Amino acid sequence: MAKRNQQQEITRRFEAKQEIARQRAERAPKDNRLFATIALAAVLVTAVGQILYFGPGETPAASLEDSVEELTEEIEREVPDPSLSENRDWTGSLLLNDQPLEITMFGEQAPQAVANFVSLSDAGFYEDMECHRLVTDGIFVLQCGDPSGDGSGGPGYTWGPIENAPEDDLYPAGSIAMARASNLGDSMGSQFFIVYEDSVIPSDVAGGYTIMGQVDNGLETVIEIASQGTADGSNDGTPAEPVILNSVELQ
Repeated sequence: MAKRNQQQEITRRFEAKQEIARQRAERAPKDNRLFATIALAAVLVTAVGQILYFGPGETPAASLEDSVEELTEEIEREVPDPSLSENRDWTGSLLLNDQPLEITMFGEQAPQAVANFVSLSDAGFYEDMECHRLVTDGIFVLQCGDPSGDGSGGPGYTWGPIENAPEDDLYPAGSIAMARASNLGDSMGSQFFIVYEDSVIPSDVAGGYTIMGQVDNGLETVIEIASQGTADGSNDGTPAEPVILNSVELQ
């Protein structure tokens, strides 16, 4: 039964993605039709691959219209407005492996980053998500916030610019900062890192890294995680023991 339900869900999402791509192609101007066609092809390849892997399923009960609406919400997310930060400090907790870290987020110093973090937290984005990266030499950070679990994922959008980066490149222990791609200041999404020991992180062409908050209490949880090292024994890799970001709650 579980397998059949899984097959039905894949089929439903496949048909919904087809419909979204078709609608976008119809709306696209002539000079954008090639892009829309390529996007549709990509959707078809991905979905067909999934169906072939799991096998064909029965026609799902959910309507195509409902599926299209659901997937459109997933695909067409927008960057939260900085005003959502309310230019104030937010306090709350972040659970790692069910251990609470008390945190404060700096809405005044990093309004875009905090608006993004608050919005994703309120939406339940940071729930039961594996932290994928641990660095244990020179730079001391635990990186989380990637739904794909391999460092390539995000919320469906990127944003910038960099906010509240230290001029001396020193990130004190307890800092919570936004991760981004090298040399790209507008590549931030949902990934962030917790600094568990004072670290000098050199700026690149784009600048430094947005410090959006701090851990007020519970940093020893991250220190204990770091003491276990990485899965492959390197100084930069997946934590040796699974680290789950259970939830984030802010007020």
